[in-house]
Amino acid sequence: MAVLSFRTAGESHGPQMLALLEGLPAGLRLDQELINNELRRRQGGYGRSQRQQIERDEIQILSGWRQGVTMGSPLVLMVPNQDSRLEIAPPVTQPRPGHADFAGSIKWLTTDCRTTLERASARETAVRVAAGAVAKCLLRHFGISVVGYVEQIGSIRCTVESSRDLNQLRFERDDNEVYCPDARSAEAMIDQIRKAGAEGDTLGGVIEVRAQGVPPGLGSCVQWDERLDGRIMQAVGSIQAIKGVEIGGGFALAHQRGSQVHDVIEYDPQQRAATHLGFVRRTNNAGGLEGGMTNGQTLVVRAVMKPISTIRKGMKTVNLESLEESVSAYERSDVCAVPAVSVVAENVVAFEVARVFLAKFGGDTLGEVTQAYEWFMQQARNLGVKPDHS
Repeated sequence: MAVLSFRTAGESHGPQMLALLEGLPAGLRLDQELINNELRRRQGGYGRSQRQQIERDEIQILSGWRQGVTMGSPLVLMVPNQDSRLEIAPPVTQPRPGHADFAGSIKWLTTDCRTTLERASARETAVRVAAGAVAKCLLRHFGISVVGYVEQIGSIRCTVESSRDLNQLRFERDDNEVYCPDARSAEAMIDQIRKAGAEGDTLGGVIEVRAQGVPPGLGSCVQWDERLDGRIMQAVGSIQAIKGVEIGGGFALAHQRGSQVHDVIEYDPQQRAATHLGFVRRTNNAGGLEGGMTNGQTLVVRAVMKPISTIRKGMKTVNLESLEESVSAYERSDVCAVPAVSVVAENVVAFEVARVFLAKFGGDTLGEVTQAYEWFMQQARNLGVKPDHS
């Protein structure tokens, strides 16, 4: 049985983007509408470029399933690019500060930044979202929900209560163009994006992802690369323009004492049937992860996205061919992609949760995975329960 993994291929203006998934059990029904809805959400959000009006992202599954169900073989996902012009796209010799242009041109010893920017482009995240949406099909089978939303754009920040129901959070998030679950904050965010766009500038922000229904014990403390918090930070941190990732209370915990930070453990036998097995916390500063493993509480991940580096008014740079002072090149781009990044982050977190879920309960078929999961949860609920010999 292979470890759940995926790789991507394709260029921003090439014919298509591709993802190869391995390690899915046979017998999992894939919901194409769920996958396509995630792709549509990634294309949406106030402040996106005109390219999103050209592309109509829809998934094509090229291998690994039959009659809507996975076969256990590698799954190949494709998202075609409507704006396919890689062969005729002009060279770019003025690297954009903050983009991969300069570093990649030096790496590949070329003065044409297009060699780098075509692959470094966030267009690649289309198939990362598709892979995460496939993972959601698995998680949904086991009652695990993952929701991402925008917490901040520019100077406008909203606060979302930790007790907020995820279904309600999802409904409120989807009710505006910036995917923020607070309507008043959303209006102010849109106004800031509008002003930045009028000035030829860009905006960044903060996104948050929450996952509920995650059983305890996923991940590991045995090896450094098996710790789930590290896996999640790497997955989210690898999204284009992300510059910081935190879990639970994150950096704010540095200002408090241990007695204020750590989440007191209590036991309520009336809640034994819940995913957290009756072990309840009044706080969740750990963000659902302790020692690299899930603890049954809500998983909370937050990330900072810097303002996009493609700025319409340009920035001072150097022409790589003439080595003379120049102004950075402008490729059609967004003013703000924070809403889109919230979708990408939601789906990469979902994939990492699915990965460790299958690492613990994996089998060649979905039936085997289900049996292993149910057996484990029953054993966990019986921990500390004395048998009744009356």
